[in-house]
Amino acid sequence: MKASRMTRSVLQYASAVLLSLASLGSLRADEAPDPVQIVAMADRIRFPQEGFQVDIAITTVTLDGDPDLKQYRVLTKGNDNTVILTTAPASERGQIMLMRGRDFWAFMPSVSQPIRLPLSQKLTGQVANGDLARANFAGDYSPQIIRSEENEGREYYVLQLTAVDRSVTYPRVLYWVDKENYRPYKAEFYTLSNRLFKTCTFQNFVKMEGEIRPTQLVMRNALKKDEQSILDYKNMKLRNLPDKVFTKDYLKKLD
Repeated sequence: MKASRMTRSVLQYASAVLLSLASLGSLRADEAPDPVQIVAMADRIRFPQEGFQVDIAITTVTLDGDPDLKQYRVLTKGNDNTVILTTAPASERGQIMLMRGRDFWAFMPSVSQPIRLPLSQKLTGQVANGDLARANFAGDYSPQIIRSEENEGREYYVLQLTAVDRSVTYPRVLYWVDKENYRPYKAEFYTLSNRLFKTCTFQNFVKMEGEIRPTQLVMRNALKKDEQSILDYKNMKLRNLPDKVFTKDYLKKLD
C-alpha cells in the first residue's frame, strides 16, 4: 500500500512538472523567471508601494450616448487599504468608498449606514470597484507563464492569473508584461464561465513619483466594441497616510 501511494505521488509530481514545462511554450528555460516576481514587478510599476494619492478621471463612451465623465481622488496605503472620494459630478460628490483587505464599503451622504459591495461590482462604465480600489495582482492571483508573444518589436510574457478565491475582482486574467522592463501592456478579463468580457490596455507611460508608470488605461467591453472607459491618472504624490484614515469612523473627516 505504501509503495503504491508513493508511486502515485511520484507520477503526480512528474505530471505537474511536465505540465509546467509545457506551459512555457516557446520560452527557453533561461528566459523563464518566477511568474510571481513578474507580476509583483508590474504591480510596482503601476503604483507605488508607499502611501500615495492620485486623481483619476473616467470617461465612458457608448455608441448611442454622450460621453460620461466621473472623477475620483484615491488614497492608498500598501496593497490592502484604499479610500476613494468621488469629486465629480457634483450630484455624486461626498460619496466615499473604503477598501480594507478585500472588504469594500460605499458610504452615501443620504444613507446612515455603509453599504457592503463586492469588488467585482461595476463602479461606472467598464470599471469595477476593484479596478480603482485594489491593484494587487500579485496578492490576488496565482500566476503561470503560458507563452511569450512579440508585438511591434517588443517581447511580452503572457501570464494566466487565476484568482486565489472568489472575493477578488476577476476570476481569471490573461496578462501581458514586457520582458525587458516589466511594464504592463494588456489584460483580458474572463468570467467564471471562461467568457472574455473586458480588455484593458496600459498607455501613456510617464514618470510619476520615481517610476515610469501608465497614466491612461482603456477598458473595452469585449461584446460591445464601441463601449469603453478611459481612466486618466494625474497629480500622483506620495503621502504619509496613517492607518486611521482607512477606518469607517474617520471617513467623514476627509475632504
